[in-house]
Amino acid sequence: MCDLKRALDAQGHCVLEMPSGTGKTVSLLSLIVAYQMQHPEDHRKLVYCSRTVPEIEKALAELRQLMKYRQEQGLDDNYFGIGLTSRKNLCLHPVVSRERKGKVVDSKCRNMTASWVRAKAGKGKGAVNNTQNTQDDMEIDSNVELCDFYEQLDAMNSPNPIPKGIYTFADLKAYCEKMKFCPYYLVRRALPFANIVIYSYHYMLDPKVAELVSKELSKDAIVVFDEAHNIDNVCIEALSIDLTRPILDAGARSVSMLADRIQEIKDTDAERLRNEYSKLVEGLRDASAARDEDTFMANPVLPDDLLKEAIPGNIRRAEHFVAFLRRFIEYLKTRMRVMHVVAETPVSFLQHLKDVTYIERKPLRFCAERLTSLVRTLELTDLEHYSSLQKIAAFATLVATYDKGFMLILEPFESETATIPNPVFHFTCLDASIAIKPIFERFSTVVITSGTLSPLDMYPKMLNFQAVVQESYAMTLTRNCFLPMIITRGSDQVAVSSKFEVRNDPAVVRNFGQIMVEFSKIVPDGVVCFFPSYLYMEQIVSMWNDMGILNEAWKHKLIFVETPDAAETSMALANYRKACDNGRGAILLSVARGKVSEGIDFDHNYGRAVLMFGIPYQYTESRILKARLEYLRDNHHIRENDFLTFDAMRHAAQCAGRVIRGKTDYGLMVFADKRFARADKRAKLPKWINQYVTDASTNLSTDMALVVAKKFLRTMAQPFEINQSGVSLWTLKDIEARQKASTIV
Repeated sequence: MCDLKRALDAQGHCVLEMPSGTGKTVSLLSLIVAYQMQHPEDHRKLVYCSRTVPEIEKALAELRQLMKYRQEQGLDDNYFGIGLTSRKNLCLHPVVSRERKGKVVDSKCRNMTASWVRAKAGKGKGAVNNTQNTQDDMEIDSNVELCDFYEQLDAMNSPNPIPKGIYTFADLKAYCEKMKFCPYYLVRRALPFANIVIYSYHYMLDPKVAELVSKELSKDAIVVFDEAHNIDNVCIEALSIDLTRPILDAGARSVSMLADRIQEIKDTDAERLRNEYSKLVEGLRDASAARDEDTFMANPVLPDDLLKEAIPGNIRRAEHFVAFLRRFIEYLKTRMRVMHVVAETPVSFLQHLKDVTYIERKPLRFCAERLTSLVRTLELTDLEHYSSLQKIAAFATLVATYDKGFMLILEPFESETATIPNPVFHFTCLDASIAIKPIFERFSTVVITSGTLSPLDMYPKMLNFQAVVQESYAMTLTRNCFLPMIITRGSDQVAVSSKFEVRNDPAVVRNFGQIMVEFSKIVPDGVVCFFPSYLYMEQIVSMWNDMGILNEAWKHKLIFVETPDAAETSMALANYRKACDNGRGAILLSVARGKVSEGIDFDHNYGRAVLMFGIPYQYTESRILKARLEYLRDNHHIRENDFLTFDAMRHAAQCAGRVIRGKTDYGLMVFADKRFARADKRAKLPKWINQYVTDASTNLSTDMALVVAKKFLRTMAQPFEINQSGVSLWTLKDIEARQKASTIV
């Protein structure tokens, strides 16, 4: 907390690695809220970014608990905290909310809230403008369906139609149901008035979304990225796009639909197209662009890279722009007919494009903006039909805007062994610092925190920023409630490893199976096993089945498996928890970097042991990864091996950290791979795990590990003295004594 305050006072950035399950969220919130209340004249807003919706919910619940405690202590804060998530999670409309896909919900919502749709129904400001613009007064169509929740909110003239307080998503929906307001647009309207906003990374890092949501935030806001061990990957995804043949085909169909609609409007309302053309000639940005209900797509490039000038003449006319898009899509289709891998820079791609089709770089840069303007002019609805075209326009804008730190890779086959072409055109960002640079420049304090950030100096290097505070914290416990162990060999003394050369060796596979079976015998309730990849997990499980290892494990616990399908995984998790609760016990087989390893807690009886089979390295033959490694080496002086080990160890630590979710919890962390025993690997584990790794527990065989584990579990089963005062729980007296001691020093 002192370190965080130091960063806030210095108005600088900081990197903090805090142990999992020890209340890091509430520590951050309590200090920053107290700081805000201490300096109310500064009006510094807190923007708290987390990764998943359950994590955002959890942060809101903890904030509410904190404000309740402050109230009990006699502090009247008059504090306003709110969370934002997608329309899909907040929609109350009886028909739209039934849709399962986010894109469809967005499109249907837009069909009811766009200004021209409301104008047709005689609602909103657009109604007045449109009747003046057309030659005949526009007839009001009573059959147009509008969203009652949105209309009710729009009818409220108050800028912030929600009382102060802390609202979880459930509270927000309950309030909106009572008032008949739209929760999504209510939050959007309330953002400027909130003291704290909690939302997903993408609202801050992805320019397509940030342009709509986060551009109002003031420069002195405090930005916190929680669970930020993957922040570099989020930054890279925000500026990367993949195109496939089906996307190009759908884009071509969308272009034909646009052409038909333009022809139709030419015949009925040519004035509208002329107005748009003259606006573009004058270089005026459309004033109504501020209404995000009408925005088809925000610009995919960062705000600093936008060209502040008029759209080029050759794509100003609607029909010229459609012909331009058609030509560009045809060019991409011909590029995809190759049968070998192509890797090139954006500059060489643009040069080839110019040589073949005479398409210049400049009109490509304006593709996204011009398409948005056209969609608004044509008053298009059912926009899910245009999502592929949106992607192609974003691709065109990005490829023409950026050259350094990006790469184009065309892969004609899905895998090395495939014979049927299924080409993918990757426009991939190689430099994570590009997307996050505007955030470090714009906001005075950015806090990056997670349980697994070791080694800490890697993040300032990769994201290219200066940290005023950079700290990794140890864990203070009244009893050693978790035990990390490294198993390097099986009971038969054969070394265990997921190294490519030995990963399918029957002796290694049998030893992995033996570890799982033996631990399922001695560990109560839940055991979670992690594998480096889905493919490897499938191979191992099938070999275990042939060896009879699964039958052996079933005698002690039920087995559930994580799959790439989200619904199946949710069902497996629910049944796993059921088996842990009713005493049958269960084993969950899952994958590092999967859904289970990131956002799901296995607290208390749901996870008494985590077994990590092998080191979760990325697939090193991936061309995108190779290009990124080369870029990191040349521009950030990070060696390939250092990055790969760092990346694998942060994911291994993330998996192991699932087992301990509080100081009353306990569990085993088993790293089953001889390579974990090496000093370079161990050094990259977080400080709070490393402090409990003893020399005696780093080179164990399966039978030795079982003896140590049994002893640990027996110790943990003894009655536990809940009073942790003076050690891991400090009273006010302890804090004052500590302050005195530090001032004397």
